[in-house]
Amino acid sequence: MSARSNVAPSTIGVDFVDGGVVVRYLDGREVFYHGPPKPVEGPITTPPGKDVHVLVTDPDGVEGVMTYVNDRDTHDGILETTGVGRLMLEGTDEEVLFPGVTVSTEAYSIRVEADLSLVDGRVFVFAEDEMSEHAYELVANEADADALDEGANDETDASGRDSKNAGGTSTTDDGRPEE
Repeated sequence: MSARSNVAPSTIGVDFVDGGVVVRYLDGREVFYHGPPKPVEGPITTPPGKDVHVLVTDPDGVEGVMTYVNDRDTHDGILETTGVGRLMLEGTDEEVLFPGVTVSTEAYSIRVEADLSLVDGRVFVFAEDEMSEHAYELVANEADADALDEGANDETDASGRDSKNAGGTSTTDDGRPEE
Protein backbone atom coordinates (compact mmCIF):
# COMPACT_ATOMS: atom_id res chain seq x y z
CA MET A 1 0.00 0.00 0.00
CA SER A 2 1.40 3.37 -0.93
CA ALA A 3 1.60 6.27 1.50
CA ARG A 4 -1.35 8.64 1.57
CA SER A 5 -1.13 12.38 2.06
CA ASN A 6 -3.37 15.16 3.27
CA VAL A 7 -5.59 16.67 0.57
CA ALA A 8 -7.34 20.03 0.96
CA PRO A 9 -11.12 19.91 0.42
CA SER A 10 -13.07 22.08 -2.02
CA THR A 11 -16.58 23.42 -1.60
CA ILE A 12 -19.15 20.85 -2.73
CA GLY A 13 -22.95 20.74 -2.90
CA VAL A 14 -25.09 19.41 -0.06
CA ASP A 15 -28.79 18.54 0.07
CA PHE A 16 -30.78 17.41 3.09
CA VAL A 17 -33.44 14.98 1.93
CA ASP A 18 -35.91 12.70 3.63
CA GLY A 19 -33.87 9.94 5.22
CA GLY A 20 -30.37 11.37 4.88
CA VAL A 21 -27.85 13.72 3.34
CA VAL A 22 -26.84 13.93 -0.32
CA VAL A 23 -23.34 15.19 -1.12
CA ARG A 24 -22.63 16.33 -4.69
CA TYR A 25 -19.02 15.90 -5.74
CA LEU A 26 -17.28 18.30 -8.13
CA ASP A 27 -17.22 15.60 -10.81
CA GLY A 28 -21.04 15.45 -10.81
CA ARG A 29 -21.45 12.22 -8.87
CA GLU A 30 -23.58 12.08 -5.72
CA VAL A 31 -23.37 10.01 -2.57
CA PHE A 32 -26.20 9.41 -0.12
CA TYR A 33 -25.45 9.21 3.60
CA HIS A 34 -28.26 7.39 5.38
CA GLY A 35 -29.75 9.21 8.33
CA PRO A 36 -31.24 11.37 9.53
CA PRO A 37 -28.11 12.23 11.49
CA LYS A 38 -28.45 11.68 15.24
CA PRO A 39 -27.96 14.95 17.21
CA VAL A 40 -25.03 14.67 19.62
CA GLU A 41 -24.12 17.28 22.23
CA GLY A 42 -20.39 17.62 22.66
CA PRO A 43 -17.68 15.56 20.98
CA ILE A 44 -18.32 12.24 19.24
CA THR A 45 -16.00 9.25 19.28
CA THR A 46 -16.75 6.96 16.36
CA PRO A 47 -16.89 3.20 16.65
CA PRO A 48 -13.42 1.70 16.07
CA GLY A 49 -12.29 0.78 12.58
CA LYS A 50 -14.92 2.79 10.70
CA ASP A 51 -14.35 5.02 7.67
CA VAL A 52 -14.93 8.52 9.06
CA HIS A 53 -16.15 11.42 6.92
CA VAL A 54 -16.66 14.90 8.39
CA LEU A 55 -18.94 17.37 6.62
CA VAL A 56 -19.06 21.04 7.62
CA THR A 57 -21.82 22.96 5.85
CA ASP A 58 -22.67 26.61 5.43
CA PRO A 59 -25.53 27.92 7.63
CA ASP A 60 -28.08 27.21 4.88
CA GLY A 61 -26.84 23.66 4.34
CA VAL A 62 -26.51 24.20 0.58
CA GLU A 63 -22.76 23.65 0.34
CA GLY A 64 -19.92 22.50 2.52
CA VAL A 65 -16.56 20.79 2.77
CA MET A 66 -16.13 17.05 3.23
CA THR A 67 -12.98 15.49 4.66
CA TYR A 68 -12.13 11.81 5.03
CA VAL A 69 -10.16 11.15 8.19
CA ASN A 70 -7.42 8.50 7.98
CA ASP A 71 -8.64 7.19 4.61
CA ARG A 72 -5.94 4.89 3.25
CA ASP A 73 -7.90 3.57 0.26
CA THR A 74 -8.73 6.56 -1.95
CA HIS A 75 -6.05 7.87 -4.29
CA ASP A 76 -5.14 11.58 -4.08
CA GLY A 77 -6.23 12.21 -7.68
CA ILE A 78 -9.73 10.87 -7.04
CA LEU A 79 -10.09 13.09 -3.97
CA GLU A 80 -8.94 16.12 -5.93
CA THR A 81 -11.47 15.55 -8.75
CA THR A 82 -14.35 15.01 -6.31
CA GLY A 83 -13.50 17.93 -4.02
CA VAL A 84 -13.22 15.73 -0.94
CA GLY A 85 -10.29 16.33 1.38
CA ARG A 86 -8.28 13.89 3.46
CA LEU A 87 -6.56 14.28 6.81
CA MET A 88 -4.15 11.60 8.00
CA LEU A 89 -3.62 11.29 11.75
CA GLU A 90 -1.02 9.19 13.53
CA GLY A 91 -0.85 7.96 17.09
CA THR A 92 -2.32 10.59 19.36
CA ASP A 93 -2.42 13.40 16.79
CA GLU A 94 -4.95 16.19 17.12
CA GLU A 95 -5.60 18.51 14.18
CA VAL A 96 -7.88 21.42 13.38
CA LEU A 97 -9.91 20.17 10.44
CA PHE A 98 -11.84 23.41 9.94
CA PRO A 99 -12.00 26.51 12.16
CA GLY A 100 -13.83 25.31 15.26
CA VAL A 101 -13.66 21.59 14.33
CA THR A 102 -10.92 19.38 15.80
CA VAL A 103 -10.24 15.71 15.09
CA SER A 104 -8.02 13.31 17.02
CA THR A 105 -7.36 9.61 17.36
CA GLU A 106 -8.42 7.47 20.31
CA ALA A 107 -7.03 3.96 19.80
CA TYR A 108 -8.79 2.75 16.61
CA SER A 109 -11.50 5.42 16.84
CA ILE A 110 -11.71 9.00 15.64
CA ARG A 111 -12.89 11.77 17.97
CA VAL A 112 -14.52 14.84 16.42
CA GLU A 113 -15.12 17.94 18.51
CA ALA A 114 -16.74 21.21 17.44
CA ASP A 115 -16.82 24.63 19.05
CA LEU A 116 -20.08 25.64 17.41
CA SER A 117 -19.60 29.28 18.39
CA LEU A 118 -16.72 29.31 15.86
CA VAL A 119 -18.44 27.27 13.13
CA ASP A 120 -20.69 29.25 10.82
CA GLY A 121 -22.79 26.27 9.81
CA ARG A 122 -23.42 22.66 10.78
CA VAL A 123 -21.06 19.75 11.52
CA PHE A 124 -21.85 16.16 10.54
CA VAL A 125 -19.87 12.99 11.17
CA PHE A 126 -20.44 9.81 9.16
CA ALA A 127 -18.83 6.55 10.31
CA GLU A 128 -19.29 3.49 8.14
CA ASP A 129 -17.98 0.17 6.96
CA GLU A 130 -19.41 -2.83 5.10
CA MET A 131 -21.52 -3.78 8.12
CA SER A 132 -23.08 -0.52 9.33
CA GLU A 133 -23.49 3.22 8.86
CA HIS A 134 -23.68 5.85 11.58
CA ALA A 135 -24.66 9.50 11.02
CA TYR A 136 -24.29 12.22 13.65
CA GLU A 137 -24.74 15.98 13.82
CA LEU A 138 -22.76 17.83 16.47
CA VAL A 139 -25.12 20.25 18.20
CA ALA A 140 -24.72 22.76 21.02
CA ASN A 141 -25.90 21.66 24.43
CA GLU A 142 -28.77 23.70 25.86
CA ALA A 143 -26.54 25.94 28.00
CA ASP A 144 -24.30 26.75 25.01
CA ALA A 145 -27.32 27.30 22.74
CA ASP A 146 -28.88 29.67 25.31
CA ALA A 147 -25.62 31.64 25.56
CA LEU A 148 -25.41 31.88 21.74
CA ASP A 149 -29.06 33.01 21.57
CA GLU A 150 -28.49 35.64 24.25
CA GLY A 151 -25.50 37.00 22.34
CA ALA A 152 -27.53 37.13 19.13
CA ASN A 153 -30.33 39.00 20.91
CA ASP A 154 -28.16 41.74 22.42
CA GLU A 155 -29.54 45.06 21.31
CA THR A 156 -27.23 48.00 20.86
CA ASP A 157 -27.79 51.36 19.29
CA ALA A 158 -25.57 52.94 16.64
CA SER A 159 -23.14 54.13 19.31
CA GLY A 160 -22.69 50.57 20.58
CA ARG A 161 -24.57 51.20 23.86
CA ASP A 162 -27.27 48.88 25.16
CA SER A 163 -30.68 49.99 23.99
CA LYS A 164 -32.24 48.20 26.99
CA ASN A 165 -31.46 48.49 30.66
CA ALA A 166 -31.21 45.49 32.99
CA GLY A 167 -34.94 45.54 33.70
CA GLY A 168 -35.79 45.30 30.02
CA THR A 169 -37.20 48.84 29.82
CA SER A 170 -36.42 50.63 26.58
CA THR A 171 -34.25 53.73 26.79
CA THR A 172 -33.96 56.85 24.69
CA ASP A 173 -30.83 57.78 22.73
CA ASP A 174 -29.43 59.66 25.71
CA GLY A 175 -29.91 56.66 28.04
CA ARG A 176 -33.05 57.84 29.90
CA PRO A 177 -35.88 55.30 30.36
CA GLU A 178 -38.69 55.68 27.86
CA GLU A 179 -42.06 56.50 29.36
